Amino acid sequence: MQVFKLCLKILKKNLPLMLMYISIFVVVSIIMTFATANEQQKENPFSQAKSNIAFISEENSPLIDGLKQELGKIANFVELPDKTDALQDALYFRVVTYILRIPEGFTESFMKGEDVQVEKTVVPNSYSNTYIDLTIDKYLNIARLYVQQMGDISQESLVRHLKRDLFDGASVELRTTANDSRNNIYLNYYYNYFPYALLYVLILGMAELMLVFNDSDLKKRNACSPLSSKNMNMQFMLANVMFTFVSWLIMVAFCFVLNFKSSFNMNTVYFIINSFVFAISGASMSFLIGNLVKSRGAIAAVSNVVTLGLSFISGVFVPQEFLGSFVLKIASFTPTYWFVRANNMIAGLTQFDFASMEHVLSGMLVQVCFALAFFAVAMVIAKKKRLS
Repeated sequence: MQVFKLCLKILKKNLPLMLMYISIFVVVSIIMTFATANEQQKENPFSQAKSNIAFISEENSPLIDGLKQELGKIANFVELPDKTDALQDALYFRVVTYILRIPEGFTESFMKGEDVQVEKTVVPNSYSNTYIDLTIDKYLNIARLYVQQMGDISQESLVRHLKRDLFDGASVELRTTANDSRNNIYLNYYYNYFPYALLYVLILGMAELMLVFNDSDLKKRNACSPLSSKNMNMQFMLANVMFTFVSWLIMVAFCFVLNFKSSFNMNTVYFIINSFVFAISGASMSFLIGNLVKSRGAIAAVSNVVTLGLSFISGVFVPQEFLGSFVLKIASFTPTYWFVRANNMIAGLTQFDFASMEHVLSGMLVQVCFALAFFAVAMVIAKKKRLS
């Protein structure tokens, strides 16, 4: 296992630089953890807010009192003088958003079944006013049904019926077959950043290995060694596979450490599978780049250009929904784009049947195709170098 041990020594020599990029990746992930937690706190379930309204009634009756009590469930009543200037100022300065006026004689006409209307003055385009309108309409429409069907009903009896009818509500229960999708926000961010650090480490490590083993003097030395070329290639490939697997495993392990509680669900399983597929594709790309790089000084430059370039156009640093169609079309010719695209789909999954997973699996398949293509091109280049 001389070749295998030599590969480990070369990788160990570059370990500090690799650890630096892994550390950057971890720091970015921790920052995203806190940012995601704050975002989740803002996304609390819906809670109704009360609007400020002015309730002006020119008469007193049990029906109007019942309407005011019903509106009190969704609104705060603000006392204002019944003067035009004061009411207009209150609307202008948003002291209230809704002024409801009950005209004199409203109750008597309503109980006779006549078509009467309340008067309202509102702030234009205010969404909260729609809910007040719905509440008033519901109260008066139900009251009108009682009056039409029970013509001699008293106001007190009518209000008791309305309170009972409007008290009942419908319970709503939301069910999902998987964990809350908000738990996947952090995982989505974490694995979307995955290519930046993993690609840099793989390119750096494999390029160093290829640079050493492509040295012409070393090739001549190996050619006359008792070790067969097949055995040397097997040991070399084994070292690369182990290097890729360990690099991938370290980054996946950090995900469990930083987000232990929310990591045990099916979404996490598919995030890990997708990242492993990308690691294979990244290893093939790094193997190809390693065959193209001719000097040690170019390795860092190539690593930065490739990782940063792919990260910016593929949705690693900037979400894909914010990128232009032209940029995304170019990015679709890279495995990073399909990796991030599959991650975004996995984050939103609540079912894991074939119909739901079809696009995720196709994204992984495209990454595998990229891996085969990179490896094939790398082998052709390696053969040309050998013949030359």
